[in-house]
Amino acid sequence: MTEPMTCPKCSSEHAYQDRDLWVCPECAHEWSAAGDVAAPAAQEAGVRDAHGNALSDGDSVIVMKDLKVKGSSSIVKGGTKVRNIRLQEATDGHNIACKIDGIGAMNLKSEFVKKA
Repeated sequence: MTEPMTCPKCSSEHAYQDRDLWVCPECAHEWSAAGDVAAPAAQEAGVRDAHGNALSDGDSVIVMKDLKVKGSSSIVKGGTKVRNIRLQEATDGHNIACKIDGIGAMNLKSEFVKKA
């Protein structure tokens, strides 16, 4: 049996579980106990650079090592400063979208940059 849950809206102790949701009979508020716990963890994680600093849209970063540009003979040199980055969801790890002078638009992995 699950432990009794109190309603986050009205603090009623009469909340009951209905499949994946908790329901308060007094104020009719419904919530997911698993969703409430997972949301702050996702916000804390965020995108971090190689040193663990949190990155956000519009930040400037510095490339830490020489990176080959796929499909080209160009190289992004270590020490290159990249301004105005945009964070994106990526399944392949390239979670920073940016424009680099002399190369153009490209995606970078946050593990190869540090916050400027």
